[in-house]
Amino acid sequence: MAKLVRYQQCGCFHFVTFSCYRREPLLAAPTAYSVFEQQLEAVRRRYSLVVAGYVLMPEHVHLLVSEPSRSALSVALQVLKQRTSRKLKVRGAVQFWQRRYYDFNVWSESKRVEKLRYMHRNPVKRRLVEKPEHWQWSSFRHDATGQLRTVEIESNWTAFQRGNQIPEPLRYCETSG
Repeated sequence: MAKLVRYQQCGCFHFVTFSCYRREPLLAAPTAYSVFEQQLEAVRRRYSLVVAGYVLMPEHVHLLVSEPSRSALSVALQVLKQRTSRKLKVRGAVQFWQRRYYDFNVWSESKRVEKLRYMHRNPVKRRLVEKPEHWQWSSFRHDATGQLRTVEIESNWTAFQRGNQIPEPLRYCETSG
């Protein structure tokens, strides 16, 4: 197995994906989605993590997040997975989440937009809903309308609510060369 290389502590967004154990649809219930959102918000606050977007699917999760200011991204994700697993794992089950996670560094604003669109269209592509706004377990509605939900999403909407004009964009990782 090839060694997984991660580029962290570069001050940029990360597109993160992780799956339920054996890709089983362990999140496929409103209560499971709700528990995940509550724990994501708790981890966001605890680690000063910026959440730019997310989508919860029946058997996997996509997040677009910054590196936390209080720890490594891997630690924040480990805590998120542990907390949700403790609350959602059924007695006798081996585990809730697959080990590890996929991490893609978001190098530019155009790549950030691409990843958000990909995430928000995922439920449509999988034929769970007809339009992204019909899937309530994502940040799409916030991006489109500013609707506040359990997880605070960093956007122009939240900056305006805080009394700021438009937030300064977070830094993107510099490409070498």
